[in-house]
Amino acid sequence: MESFMKLERAVNDFVWGPIMLALLVGTGVFLTFRTGWVQVRWFGYIMKHSVGSLFRKKDVQDHGSNLSPFQAVTTALAGTVGTGNIAGVTGAIFIGGPGAVFWMWVSAFFGMCTKYSEIALALKFRDTGANGVHKGGPMYYIENGLGRNWKWLAVAFALLGGLASFGIGNIAQSSEIAGAVSGLFGLDPLVTGIALTVLVAVVVLGGVQRIGQVTSLLVPFMSVFYVAAGVIVILMRITDLPAVLSSIFSSAFGMRPFAGGVGGYAIMLAMKNGFARGVFSNEAGLGSAPIAHAASSTQEPAEQAIWGVFEVFFDTIVICSITAFTVLLSGFELSEAALAGYASKGAAAVAAFNAILPGTLGGTIIQLSMVFFALSTILSWSYYGERCWGYLSRDNKVVTSIYKVIFVLFCIVGATGSGDLMWNISDTLNGAMAIPNLAALLLLSGTVAAITREYFKDKN
Repeated sequence: MESFMKLERAVNDFVWGPIMLALLVGTGVFLTFRTGWVQVRWFGYIMKHSVGSLFRKKDVQDHGSNLSPFQAVTTALAGTVGTGNIAGVTGAIFIGGPGAVFWMWVSAFFGMCTKYSEIALALKFRDTGANGVHKGGPMYYIENGLGRNWKWLAVAFALLGGLASFGIGNIAQSSEIAGAVSGLFGLDPLVTGIALTVLVAVVVLGGVQRIGQVTSLLVPFMSVFYVAAGVIVILMRITDLPAVLSSIFSSAFGMRPFAGGVGGYAIMLAMKNGFARGVFSNEAGLGSAPIAHAASSTQEPAEQAIWGVFEVFFDTIVICSITAFTVLLSGFELSEAALAGYASKGAAAVAAFNAILPGTLGGTIIQLSMVFFALSTILSWSYYGERCWGYLSRDNKVVTSIYKVIFVLFCIVGATGSGDLMWNISDTLNGAMAIPNLAALLLLSGTVAAITREYFKDKN
């Protein structure tokens, strides 16, 4: 077992190591050039016609058995906005220093184009069943876009995604929920696990439409709740914000010592943690979110794809930045040794909020946010896993039904804290999903460029 765990750690170090992170960000850079800097040139249009469209009166439409464009993006955001936005960002700053925030922003800037491209391809090459239900994602645009000779790559992605859904999409999230509920109400993890299982079953067994309906309510609520709390925290120490911003940029380029290193070492430390947190948080390039977007009733690929730009912007530039600013405004010592003094990265985030807000109010906000973020992630990943196993079994209903039941029961496994090894393996599988997906994005970049030119040629 010890040898197996060493092997798993070695594979994980590669999957989330410098080479893969460079490939993830590099693909975003390449696609940015191929699409004519779509996330810059058309940023105003994208915001106006994605999130801005929610504030305009629209006719009620029947989306049949598919999701509305907004339900599709909230389902994707539910999987994207997770505990990593709080605990992960906190850990990245403690280990990588303030400069990690800058490189997190850089990864998000190029990640906007990566996710835009993923979603455009997901709609372009999705399948539509006899009942009118759309299904898509990397496994479909690999097979339908690159041809059947590449089906092995599509199968590899679906297998990795289907297995990862149990760990990243369930065990890790259930564990965070149990910990937060225990901190708030002192509830036994087993009781939390059973209650969570029932709640998730009610939603997941109702199919993608019920998931979309729940996330369309849950995601806006949890986002507004966390953003509002974060803004209040920042305003309470607004006079310190210029110094925090200065530390972010100076540390990003090694102009100030950190964690016992200067110059190149400090830059590499900040870049590695910033890139890793940005990619892990917004999931641009991993191939998960396109599965949800493919279920949208939208017919025009680029019209749904622009939501991907907003998705990454909101997840990383807004939510992750709020966490980062709070940690930096707390004035805590930032080092890996200091982080080790907390029970978890989430506990460090709780301490940062408590250092600014009166009493234990900050901790309560963080723990409630962790519950909402983790629950939404479980719901969306249940659909990602279902579609992966559906692809592998040619939509065999027995297989997908068995998957749903097992997935729901894994909430108890995660809540009772008995799945550390499974979590680590799934973390590796989650990162490995990017390999077949990035290959497809690079090979189909010409298609993305053509979709972009056609859509924006008459826009102003």
